Amino acid sequence: MTVYFVSRHAGARDWLARQGLHVDQQIAHLDPAGVLEGDTVIGTLPVNLAAEVCARGARYVHLSLQLPLDRRGQELTADELEAHGARLQAYVVSAV
Repeated sequence: MTVYFVSRHAGARDWLARQGLHVDQQIAHLDPAGVLEGDTVIGTLPVNLAAEVCARGARYVHLSLQLPLDRRGQELTADELEAHGARLQAYVVSAV
C-alpha cells in the first residue's frame, strides 16, 4: 500500500510534513492508472480524479481549507495554510 501526496505547492508539502504523516511519494501530478487498491491519495484533486481513485479501491484524503477569495491562486506557506484552517478529511467520491 502506497501513500501519495499530490501537490506542486511547497507550502502544502511543508504543512503535511508538520503533521508527521508517513508519505511514500510526493508528486506534482497523479496518474490514477497507477493507483492500486489499498493505496491512499492525499491532495486537492479534481472531483473526477478523486472518483477514479475511489473506484480503484484506494482512499482519498482531501487537503481542505477555508480560503478567502482574495487568497485563491496564490502560493501559501505552511503557516498561512494553518491560519486558513488546513485539515485532512477523507472522502468517498463516486460518479453517478
